[in-house]
Amino acid sequence: MRLLVLGGTHFLGRHVATAALERGHEVATFTRGVSGAPPAGARALHGDRDDPAALPAALDGWAPELVVDTSCQTRAAADNAAAVLGDVAGHAFVSSLNAYRDWPPGPVRGEDGPTWDTDEDGYGQDKAHAERVLGAAVGDGFVTARAGLIVGPYDPVHRLGWWLERIAAGGRVVVPAESWDQPIALVDARDLAGWLVEAAERGLSGPVNTTGPAGMTTLGGLLATCREVTGGDAEWVPVPDADLLAAGVEEWVHLPLWLQAATARTAWDVDTGRARELGLPSRPVRDSVADTWAWLQQSGRPTPRPGRELPGLPAALEAELLAGR
Repeated sequence: MRLLVLGGTHFLGRHVATAALERGHEVATFTRGVSGAPPAGARALHGDRDDPAALPAALDGWAPELVVDTSCQTRAAADNAAAVLGDVAGHAFVSSLNAYRDWPPGPVRGEDGPTWDTDEDGYGQDKAHAERVLGAAVGDGFVTARAGLIVGPYDPVHRLGWWLERIAAGGRVVVPAESWDQPIALVDARDLAGWLVEAAERGLSGPVNTTGPAGMTTLGGLLATCREVTGGDAEWVPVPDADLLAAGVEEWVHLPLWLQAATARTAWDVDTGRARELGLPSRPVRDSVADTWAWLQQSGRPTPRPGRELPGLPAALEAELLAGR
């Protein structure tokens, strides 16, 4: 079938395009054309999603039967896609847990929790808007993947990548004391990508919390796996939340994947029962970590997106936290 990937050259979209090609689809990707070429075999279409004329002009009569949208970042992008792609047989849209009004801190019990419904701008608000307008346009066959933490090769956000690099460097490594045993969940981009293509093929409908099963690992378990995979000699230096905050350490930014213990206990508690019922796989954490490390060693640290910085603990701040411990 003709399958259009909105996105398709960077991270999740690249894996979606690859999965669709492997399943025998005729694949086109629609991007701004600034992140490189799509996987070999996919047709590259270019345009700005915020321009209502761009997608119809790029398609130029090529009528997709299936859509996987990995890149909707604005309300205009959602509105423009809804105006053009409402008659497809299956549409899988990548949303976010941030679409829920009460996450974080959560917990998320199934998919029935309230989502944002205001005109206020914001990441979660924009994702909720896109869910509504695209769902209204497509109807049956529109499935929303409310994603959590996505990891794997080609990840430009560099959260897991930063931990891998820092742990590989060895020495004394600051880790959050209260969160060491905190259960966390993640989904490999390749697992999610294959499921998205299949979901569009099957014409699945409704929202699905698409992250890993609760308790699949802990933060400490993930970091220990990073040490095992990289072969580093990192020595963990647990630092209490209060000391991290007093030093100016920002959650999720300076120490990727770290949330204060009071928030983390519920934010990581996400019911993914529907995802499991609908066949979303979850490969072993070690495989995701090892493959990400192999990709990093081959490709090097990703280039930050315009206007953004890669996460990680600045060296001066790390030295301050380690002093006296």
